Amino acid sequence: MYPYADNSVTRENTIHQESLEHPIHFNLSPPSLCSYLPYQVSQLTFLLLEPNQSIDSELYTQLSTQGFRRSSNAFYRPNCQNCAQCISSRVVVKEFLPSRRYRKVLNRNSEVSVKFVAATQATQEHYALYQKYISGRHADGDMYPPSLHTFEQFLVDSPTDTLFMEVREPNNKLIAVAVTDRLSDGLSSIYTFFNPDSSYNSRSLGVFCILKQIEAAKSLGLDYVYLGFWIPTVKKMSYKTDYTPIELLINNHWTYFSQTPDHNEVLSLINTSPAKFF
Repeated sequence: MYPYADNSVTRENTIHQESLEHPIHFNLSPPSLCSYLPYQVSQLTFLLLEPNQSIDSELYTQLSTQGFRRSSNAFYRPNCQNCAQCISSRVVVKEFLPSRRYRKVLNRNSEVSVKFVAATQATQEHYALYQKYISGRHADGDMYPPSLHTFEQFLVDSPTDTLFMEVREPNNKLIAVAVTDRLSDGLSSIYTFFNPDSSYNSRSLGVFCILKQIEAAKSLGLDYVYLGFWIPTVKKMSYKTDYTPIELLINNHWTYFSQTPDHNEVLSLINTSPAKFF
């Protein structure tokens, strides 16, 4: 299993925006019940790459600025007929200053080391932590039970420049991994998994991983950390808008908020017109 490179897909074809003779062909998924808002019907606009295709950074960045997210070989964005609550979010890293709460999180983890490695260099150690996290935190979710196939497909085999941000104790014990994609204008946070043992609860490892990605983006001279979709009426997503200043993609325009946006204010701004791309 170490390293994964022996089993990874060889990607011979790269999609470049400037080389396209025709506009990108997007697909629309069949309607289904929304997993976040069960009273709503969900549809996705998506681009699915072939197994041997990769995507260049400029095109990926362009998709991200239009609100698309990556999952394995697919780039998708909600395009629901009667709802627009899935709002893309990105932290403005050059203006971000950690609050008192976030400084405490950084201090509680002051002895750990942080290192970025290519996702293709994933090892059994990474997978073991992923297994423990899924079993401990998401045993009621669709990723349970954890499997090597899902781990490789979802996090390792990537059509772009994907990194594992490792967080290790002084004794070299791996306690967290943030999976992030490198874009032209920022980092796109894909997934985070960490040691779910209660002894680590006070360490706020999920928060710490976001803070360190913001630090990394800032040190690289990048503008944003993309945090994915935020739904104003879903409580478990509320943490995303605590990292301010933040920009939200509302009605296909990035709107700047210097402080945590008021949920009702955002709901009053969104419309329900299906989005168009390119």
